[in-house]
Amino acid sequence: MTLAGKHALITGGGTGIGLAIAVALRDAGAVVTITGRRAETLETAAKAHDLHPLVMDVQDEASVVDGIAQAVAARGPVQICVANAGIAEGRALHKMDMAFWRNMMATNLDGTFLTIRECLKSMRDTGWGRVIAVSSIAGLRGLKGAPCYSASKHAVVGLIRGLAADYAGKPYTFNALCPAYVDTDIVSGNAASIAARTGMDEAVARKLMVDVNPHGRLIAPEEVADAALWLCGDHSGSINGQALQIAGGEV
Repeated sequence: MTLAGKHALITGGGTGIGLAIAVALRDAGAVVTITGRRAETLETAAKAHDLHPLVMDVQDEASVVDGIAQAVAARGPVQICVANAGIAEGRALHKMDMAFWRNMMATNLDGTFLTIRECLKSMRDTGWGRVIAVSSIAGLRGLKGAPCYSASKHAVVGLIRGLAADYAGKPYTFNALCPAYVDTDIVSGNAASIAARTGMDEAVARKLMVDVNPHGRLIAPEEVADAALWLCGDHSGSINGQALQIAGGEV
């Protein structure tokens, strides 16, 4: 498979799942723009992996509009859009204030909407396109202790399914990836947060998340990246509106 000549844009592309997807697409020949809020992180990743960094905040509409326009001007229409940027934090509903709710939705849902909307503006002028949103296994079922996160990721899956229906019969596909716990900084951060709130040892808190995955280990970011690459493959045009579980057997 070759993606030569294709411009891919990945939000949250400086670390974790986003970076793994960026590297996989680059290895397949794509020209890859990675976005995020931290310039130093992006520059380090871009230099190490021959990627193009773009500082962009998916919560800020003007930042997304201007940033993606810059990427298109520099590297051509976005034909592979990966809306990956997101945050994950648990909190009981009765302890949740509006600021917590809005911050989660602004990143996970609004950021996905803005990213896809702006990428489609150039993609629709081409004869081929792939839109991939990184949701979560929590986008298909409730995640205990994280109702806000679960709601945001369910909404991402709904957005993808609606877009797939809108563009059915056209040469663009829309799919979501739904991983369980992946070995990224988010898991490490959540383990630290759980330990701070409960007094639990951080290693024990981490094991709680590992044990949720039926196969008893964290998922490698590259496993999610391979699924994204498959959705961009030569015979992927009939895979549309799907929520692909990468969850170690969770059913």
